[in-house]
This record gives sequence, structure tokens and C-alpha cells, in this order.
Amino acid sequence: MRSGLSRTDIQGRLKELVEALFVNIPSGVGSHRKDLKLNREEERRVLKKGARWAVEKGFGSSEDLDHIEEHGCIEGGNPDRISEKAMERGKAQLGTLGSGNHFVEVGYVAEVFDEDIARALGLSKDQATVIVHTGSRGLGHQVCDDYIRVMLDAARKYQIELPDTQLCCAPVSSPEGQGYLEAMACAANFAFTNRQMITHWVRETFEQVFKKGPKDLKLDLIYDVCHNIAKIETHTVDGKKRKLCIHRKGATRAFPPNHPDIPSDYQSTGQPVLIPGDMGRCSYVLVGAERAMEETFGSTCHGAGRVMSRHQAIRAAKGRAIVRELEDKGIIVKGASRGTILEEIPDAYKDVNDVVNVVHHAGISRKVAKLVPMGVIKG
Repeated sequence: MRSGLSRTDIQGRLKELVEALFVNIPSGVGSHRKDLKLNREEERRVLKKGARWAVEKGFGSSEDLDHIEEHGCIEGGNPDRISEKAMERGKAQLGTLGSGNHFVEVGYVAEVFDEDIARALGLSKDQATVIVHTGSRGLGHQVCDDYIRVMLDAARKYQIELPDTQLCCAPVSSPEGQGYLEAMACAANFAFTNRQMITHWVRETFEQVFKKGPKDLKLDLIYDVCHNIAKIETHTVDGKKRKLCIHRKGATRAFPPNHPDIPSDYQSTGQPVLIPGDMGRCSYVLVGAERAMEETFGSTCHGAGRVMSRHQAIRAAKGRAIVRELEDKGIIVKGASRGTILEEIPDAYKDVNDVVNVVHHAGISRKVAKLVPMGVIKG
């Protein structure tokens, strides 16, 4: 999200803002909202309608939907494909951040690389921004667990040789393949809804802390995009247009200018691409470029990527006051547990500057703006 606030506006109320976000957005393992109870019928509606369900319930506006991949809903979601255990896990977790590398980050535009595109995205130097990173929570995790077993059986059934059991699969057109696509659409729709609700609570928190209304705060959604999903898309292969199942795992869509699947106000710029780094360095806004369609099926990287496992990170952080280290750099961090913050130390990640420069110079996405964190809440 972009905002109508500046870096200095935020810095004066930073601690209060981070504390309020932490209170208003449940985070951590098993987090849930006590004031939001989904019955089974409502949960099924979420899985079919996605972010549109949230907007209909008063969480955000229809303008938000225009700036979400697939308008916040993957068609074909079938709740009948979701197990009882997955439904039960999802019921209490809608509107929560979760754990691990999920976060809400308040930052500012530290550098602009393309003035024209930045202007089209509504971004300018020293402007305050917000990034939300979370997904389908326990429901999506359970869908994955459930269908790994289905796919292992399918691989044997269709005599598919697997170099690694984690690559278990089934033909897209098979009953197993179609069943998984319908279940995965439900999980994606849960994730779109989850982020839309958190977006709404971010806006409410800013209103609470800054005592300003939506017209002054201007917390507008620039874009919401997936990074763990399979999509049916049309791409040119060997000079012919083909309908393909594009798997993006730790990758994000990066469609170029004039692509029919991106919002009308981004037709001249290309689709916004969000590349989070770590809580101590920076993140980036890019746009998709033409070469992505030629080289990478319209895809680019999703984030910096880890260089340490979580256990290695905890060992590397031993004896260090990580929260104080970050505070000395002007970054306020609040985590659901000390362990989460240690697992997510900046050293655990590659330098996102290096990663972004690779995709920029490869021509699959173009740098627009660099965002530096000021306040972060972690699960």
C-alpha cells in the first residue's frame, strides 16, 4: 500500500503505530481473532469468493479488488475438495498474520529508479508505505499435506518416475490433478481474503494512531500478488500459443505492459511486482517486463531467499540483542515470540539488492522503487 503520509509523519508515532498494529492484527503460531467466528457455510463462501467476500462484509472497497491478482478470486474453487481438518484449521485463522516469515512492514520510499512509472503507481520519495506478507495459514498447509498423499498415489498410478518424492504429481487433466486445482483455488481465495482483511485493519490502525480519516491517509492498494500457486495461462512456445499450467513456487507473476490480465491503470507500466527483502535492509517495487514472457513464462523472483535455516539463524543470533540492533538502525520490530525474531534476522537472508539487480538486468522485471523498513510486526 502507498499512503498520504511521509517518512517524518511516521517516525514521530512509530512505536505507537507498531504496538497498535501488533494488537489489532493477530500474529504467531495458532493465532486467531476472537471477534470473528466463521460458521461452515460462511467459510465455504470465503473459499469460493475470495477477497470479494471480505469487501462485501465491509473489509475494504471494490477499488481494492481491481488491484489484486485475478481480482482476488481464483475461479473454480470447490470447497467439497477441502478436508474436514483443513476447514477446521482455517475457521479460526482468517484475518491473522501467522508465523515464520510473515509480516506487516511500515516503510518509506528511499529511492526511485523510474520517475514515470513510480508516478503511475502513486509512489514518490520519502512517502510512507505498507507491505503485508501472509497467505492461507493452516488451511493452505493442510491442503498441501492432504494432496501430497493423493499425488504420491497418483504418481504410482500413472507410472511417473520421481527423482524426489517432494516432486510428486499427477497429469493436470486427471481426476487427481483437477481435484487439486479446485482445492488449491480455495486455498488461494482464503489467502486473498486474509490479506484483504489485514489490509482493512492496517487502515483502521493508522486512523486510530494518526487521528485522520481515509481521505487524508490515502492508504491505497498498489497491488496484491501470489507467490506459491499454479495458474492456467496462455503462453507462446515454439511460436505457437499454448494453454499451460504455470507453477510459481517462491516466484511471482511479472506480466509486461499491455497484457490483458493486468489492471487498466497499469497497462502502460506493466504489472507491479513486490520483492520483500528482510526486516533490516529493504524491499523493492518493480514492474513486469516483456522478456519475462519470452524467458520465464511471465515470472520473476519473489523475495531475497534464505541463506540460513531457521536453526542456523537462531545459533547465529545467540548472545545478540537483535531488537536493539534494529532499533539502533531506526527500525522498531515487534514479534509474537523472541524465537521468531531470531529466526528472521537479516543475516539469514541474501541481500535483496543483489537479487533484484539480477532480475532487473536480465530484463524480466524493472526496478521502480526501493522501500526501507521503519517498523515491522512479525508472526
